[in-house]
Amino acid sequence: MKSAEAAKEASRLLGSQVEMARLLKVTAPTVNQWCSGERPVPAKRAIQIEALTGGAVNRADLCPSFPWGQIISAAGDAAQQTAA
Repeated sequence: MKSAEAAKEASRLLGSQVEMARLLKVTAPTVNQWCSGERPVPAKRAIQIEALTGGAVNRADLCPSFPWGQIISAAGDAAQQTAA
């Protein structure tokens, strides 16, 4: 799924682009730009959108350029070292 498609799906699930903007405390034009593909969804917002949609829209789909796998892997490694 492309980032813009994921943003559109999130806005549909959340009720509208205006409602999504309100929940994220951003402007409606910002959400519209994400949905049209004019601007990328920032990683911070991708995490928030994933949470707001209950995981129905994935952060990696919203922000595919962010190294999600590397971050998750590093966090897992750190947790294992702490537990040892």
